Amino acid sequence: MKSAFDIRRVIGGLFAVYGLLLTAAGLAASDADLRKAQGVNVNLWAGLGMLALGGLFLWLSRRPADPAPPGEAPADGED
Repeated sequence: MKSAFDIRRVIGGLFAVYGLLLTAAGLAASDADLRKAQGVNVNLWAGLGMLALGGLFLWLSRRPADPAPPGEAPADGED
């Protein structure tokens, strides 16, 4: 049975939201911001990485965890 509350959705959603914010900040970076970071657009790269990680978590939350084999008791915390 798939749980209605899956922590992977929460984590993926947070990474995706913060990734969008950082990506937007990276796209709007000024020349002064880029000089401070020695020419690397840190906000853009971190935002894209967070978007990718958030997407991975959200994609993984679509697949339910493998249930216990028939005849075996579920592990602690499972129904």
